[in-house]
Amino acid sequence: MNRTGRSAGALLSAALLMAAAACTADGDNGGGASASCANLFTYDDHSYLDVQQVDFTVGRKLGVATQPPCNDTGQSDKTDEPTTTTNAYKVAGLSPKAAVAIGDTPKEALLFAAHTGADLPPEVQKFIDEAR
Repeated sequence: MNRTGRSAGALLSAALLMAAAACTADGDNGGGASASCANLFTYDDHSYLDVQQVDFTVGRKLGVATQPPCNDTGQSDKTDEPTTTTNAYKVAGLSPKAAVAIGDTPKEALLFAAHTGADLPPEVQKFIDEAR
């Protein structure tokens, strides 16, 4: 990719923070809604957020990834959106605990990093840095 390391890292960190914030509603402000939900999937009891604009190689199919319904209204357990499922694939060079590729087919799969807080897992950040 043609982005500088500093701006890409800042962009990814900001995206993770915004995505995490978008998944929660603040019940103390009268049930106000957030603007949107994060592109969050779960696979093998881990949560993953998408990482865009990264070249990677899709490996073998691991299983099924699940995207919970978006609840951006602040009302607990009240959503009309169904849970969706798709395929999770291994990413060459990364442990599935750090990142997986998620999509209906390997060609459509996007890179998703384990959601561990505000920062990317160190091995994913290194992978991104080396992909440039």
